[in-house]
Amino acid sequence: MRNAQKERNSETGAYAATVTSHPSRFLEALPPLALYIHIPWCVKKCPYCDFNSHEARMTVPETEYVEALVSDLETALPQVQGRRIQSVFFGGGTPSIFQAQTIEAILTAVRALLPVEPCAEITLEANPGTFEVQKFAALRCAGINRLSIGVQSFNPRHLKALGRIHNEQDAFRAVETAQKLFDNLNLDLIYALPGQTADEARQDIKNAISFSPQHISAYHLTIEPNTLFHRNPPQLPDDESSAEMQEMIEEELGAHGYQHYETSAFAKTDFQSRHNMNYWLFGDYLGIGAGAYSKISFKRSIVRQARYKQPKDYMSHALQGKPVQDAHDVTNRDLEFEFMLNALRLIGGFPIALFEERTGLPITQLQKQLATAEQLGLIERNFQRIAPTPLGQRFLNDTLQLFLP
Repeated sequence: MRNAQKERNSETGAYAATVTSHPSRFLEALPPLALYIHIPWCVKKCPYCDFNSHEARMTVPETEYVEALVSDLETALPQVQGRRIQSVFFGGGTPSIFQAQTIEAILTAVRALLPVEPCAEITLEANPGTFEVQKFAALRCAGINRLSIGVQSFNPRHLKALGRIHNEQDAFRAVETAQKLFDNLNLDLIYALPGQTADEARQDIKNAISFSPQHISAYHLTIEPNTLFHRNPPQLPDDESSAEMQEMIEEELGAHGYQHYETSAFAKTDFQSRHNMNYWLFGDYLGIGAGAYSKISFKRSIVRQARYKQPKDYMSHALQGKPVQDAHDVTNRDLEFEFMLNALRLIGGFPIALFEERTGLPITQLQKQLATAEQLGLIERNFQRIAPTPLGQRFLNDTLQLFLP
């Protein structure tokens, strides 16, 4: 999962975290569990990307990496024993850089080690630049039932500015083929791009809508540390222009039957991303692979973990049964903030009862912050639900700062 926090602890601390408990905290039931599988290689590193991805300068060691993933999963089994996997997500990097039979081998191993729900959503991220008709068909046969294509833009000038390895023809061809093979398709787009006009942003959205995919993700380009764009910032649209693009995108998608259910996510009825909804509703997720993050709940503790980031380091440690580099037991104050950090991204908010169910803490501990947010017009609430207002959605960072520990 890509919004998990990055913390550093020792190996000893990692073990201690799994046994530390908080007497005042108790979970009546454990939340749903998802599985995230990280594939860290790309054909080329994009200048805006701050995910744990590495250019595949030589042959990607698929066989060795699968062995490490399986060892990683076997090591994690005692922490999730008896729990069922609700969804699986292959993220990256570029998972579609792997051969379809490699993805199938990973899923076979997962099913052999853990019970996976029969109707589990199984998503794989794909780059149009690694598109092959046979590969998409083979991925469907391997068990992938939801494809997420990183189009980002249909405009050749913007694709070049973003450093993408595909062109607009590749994008159109990949989406057209995926439509024939998958009945659950997501298209990723980015707006507020270098030199982008409102008309160009509108055309990108119209192109995406023309395919009628079940899900569209529209992300505002942000300049992240440790990226080429951070070192050499491009000229981006100003805040007012970016806000106008965002409003236009919401209106266009709403007019074509897409429900805006999360900050950057739009879906047709019953096609919300189940995997991501689990993150936003503070469910659990086991992350395996280089740099993957986990959040795992126990009756009296909630643990966050991070795997080794560098692929070689990860494979070496995973095969030794020590894939986790950092781990910590989440404090009560951090739990309050982390829950809000995720749940307030949802346009419809969350049931109040869910806060206690997923954290083991009473919502009364947040009364002061909630009252302030309500007075500022950032949230609305009643006895059953808390949700961000349109103002709170627009200024989400300001809303979340109220809940910082």
